[in-house]
Amino acid sequence: MMQGIARRVTYVALYEGIAVIIASLSFQLGSGQDAATSAGTAVVISGLAVGWNFAFNWLFERWEARQTLRGRNLARRISHAVGFELGFGAMIIPLLSWMLSVSLWQALLMNIALMTFFSLYTFAFTWGFDRVFGLPETSV
Repeated sequence: MMQGIARRVTYVALYEGIAVIIASLSFQLGSGQDAATSAGTAVVISGLAVGWNFAFNWLFERWEARQTLRGRNLARRISHAVGFELGFGAMIIPLLSWMLSVSLWQALLMNIALMTFFSLYTFAFTWGFDRVFGLPETSV
């Protein structure tokens, strides 16, 4: 069972690698920008996501360790995915607008589409990750 920093680094590397590919294509389709601009935007946002991911998961696991109910049930997994996406979404709307040369409204709509997709992706990825690598010590 993988634990600690190795678990976090593996999680983030796999998650963000897949996310950059998906986001690059989405940004290109949603903004009409070229592939290089879209990929650059995805990489910058991925960097932000990595920092947020480490901070959010550290906070979530500290909170989780203090809970009397152990394990990751459906409600806890949904809370994890929604909490991550809402916090991250608040950071990236102005960045999307600036980097992709779209209005704040377009950036908001892009963010809503990304949040919807990534909420499901986060839920599914984390569940699959836990099945492959086991649960963190904080939840068992």
